[in-house]
Amino acid sequence: MFRKVLIANRGEIALRVICACKELGIRTVAVYSEADRNSLHVRFADEAVCIGPAKSALSYLNIPAVISAAEITNVDAIHPGYGFLSENAGFAEVCEMSRLKFIGPRPDVTRLMGLKQEARRAMSEAGIPILPGSPGALESVEEAMEVADKIGYPVLIKASAGGGGRGMRVVATPEDLPALMAQAQSEAGAAFGNADVYIEKFIGRPRHIEFQVLADEHGTVRVLGERECSIQRRHQKLVEEAPSPAVNDALRSEMAAQVESALAAAGYSNAGTVEFLMDEDGKLYFIEVNARIQVEHPVTELITGVDLVKSQILIAAGARLSDLMPDGTVLRGHAIECRINAEHPERFTPSPGRITGLNLPGGIGVRVDTAAHQDAVIPPYYDSLVAKLITHGSTRAEAIHRMQRALEMFVVEGIYTTIPLHQRIMANADFQAGRLDTHFLARMQSAAVTAP
Repeated sequence: MFRKVLIANRGEIALRVICACKELGIRTVAVYSEADRNSLHVRFADEAVCIGPAKSALSYLNIPAVISAAEITNVDAIHPGYGFLSENAGFAEVCEMSRLKFIGPRPDVTRLMGLKQEARRAMSEAGIPILPGSPGALESVEEAMEVADKIGYPVLIKASAGGGGRGMRVVATPEDLPALMAQAQSEAGAAFGNADVYIEKFIGRPRHIEFQVLADEHGTVRVLGERECSIQRRHQKLVEEAPSPAVNDALRSEMAAQVESALAAAGYSNAGTVEFLMDEDGKLYFIEVNARIQVEHPVTELITGVDLVKSQILIAAGARLSDLMPDGTVLRGHAIECRINAEHPERFTPSPGRITGLNLPGGIGVRVDTAAHQDAVIPPYYDSLVAKLITHGSTRAEAIHRMQRALEMFVVEGIYTTIPLHQRIMANADFQAGRLDTHFLARMQSAAVTAP
């Protein structure tokens, strides 16, 4: 077992890793920017090292600074959390060269999964259905036109590296393709340092379904059910739940077997998520692998009873899944997560600032993952997530009702948050009936504007 772990992250996920390490008897080292000097992850870690100014490129993304902090504190391993360096294969390689265990997949596997067209090829070879599209990065507009003509419009141009909706454009007609492809390449290059894009068939009203995976370093892969992540704004998830209302036992078992086989063949290890789009006929198509822990991992933890972050650490230390989960995985009940962001609930403009009043909801079936506290400052430099509010019930209806009362009792003063938006989502008839797709929020907002 590791003696000391450095957490190369901030906010609630850094606290989440600290909690797991404390339960395992592992000492922790926090790194922080000057803007996060008074953050809770700094307070609750055993040691803390400042690694630079507020700008993430000079602190949380500064590989030499993170490695230096690990070396001067004499840690055994680094947990990257999500975002920042979590899917940076180069960082994982530097960890290896520095004799630091990277708590995540091997660098070569991370690199394979990070290039979406390569991941598509690997999954297709393993028998997992993928959307029709280009076999690799597009070399020219002429090649893009040829592929689009073959698969039919509308098509979607996507960045080969990265995600979050950046470097992505929907193309409705051949005339629009050259300009939109250039825009996607420019945005991808600026955001990810890689301007490569590829093209795939566009599904108009898809559901976003993802399967949680744990894989040990001895060749065993297990799927821990799926999550529904269809409620999004500009490709950013707002509400997640597990299991998905659209996935039955037969489909769940079929996809689990395929995903386990594909990732075992790729030599995958540690935690990961395999993401799919579901069309209106209920058919799933692979889109990407996230080679890290996900923001929405708590909903899977609540329906499986498996501590995913502890499992990550134990797997990196050499544990076998057969020892961690000897009886396999059983799904119990239903869980929902609402991301509470520091944004105006209607205009979605950022709302950084000081929290002047705070009440966190509690009670049976309610979990709050947050680094917020009274007088905490939400800085303008990073993601606007304030807290993740998660509820669990024996049924989906019970989980919704618990979420409604928890949102009502969740008070954040001094800044705007998206709590009112989540209250409207929970009360929406389509949401309550499980009628979801990635355009749900746009329809809900449009209905509110046109209502008499």
